[in-house]
Amino acid sequence: MSIKIAGGTQEDGVVVGNTYDKYSSRNPIVRWMMNGFEMALSGFVSKISPTSIHEIGCGEGYWVLQWNEQGFSARGCDFSRRVIEIARENANNRGMSPSFFDTRSIYDLNAEKDSADLVVCCEVLEHLENPEAGLLALQRVVERYLIVSVPQEPLWRGLNLARGKYISSLGNTPGHINHWSTRGFIQLISKYFDVIEVKSPLPWTMLLCQPRR
Repeated sequence: MSIKIAGGTQEDGVVVGNTYDKYSSRNPIVRWMMNGFEMALSGFVSKISPTSIHEIGCGEGYWVLQWNEQGFSARGCDFSRRVIEIARENANNRGMSPSFFDTRSIYDLNAEKDSADLVVCCEVLEHLENPEAGLLALQRVVERYLIVSVPQEPLWRGLNLARGKYISSLGNTPGHINHWSTRGFIQLISKYFDVIEVKSPLPWTMLLCQPRR
């Protein structure tokens, strides 16, 4: 599925959305990695058959639109007004409702407005100045399941260096201010949720979690 992306757009000095269209890349390595990510994410979603999905940090709306096309009731939010404008444009271009998308920071999640059977928060926590506050916010809206993922470090930066990217910042992708190994990420998430399954689609760590009762 091809969509319009932000392409390195900045908002309030922060790079928002995707810097390039990784979903439609013709690079065989990128395609292999994205196929692995999609298989892991889709496998979790199919396994739990959610009645509703809310993606926090939805970017330009790729997954929300795909889930709606698959028959799920899905919506998304992102802190960036510009990215949500693009997500709504992508929805219109596919004959779908722009109301699937709303502007909202993860820190401002509201149980009444934002709760869902499944909450998805992929590639977000590495960008947050206060990831633990973000996890506390997620606790307010996860009804049954949470899927969360981050880049697997230091592998992520090593792969960037191997392809000659971000050399001056030792391979760190712009906007990534937190870095976790798989073990470290599991330890962090386990403070707030019960981790029930771990997948490692190269080069990410992806967890399926449930709220603590």
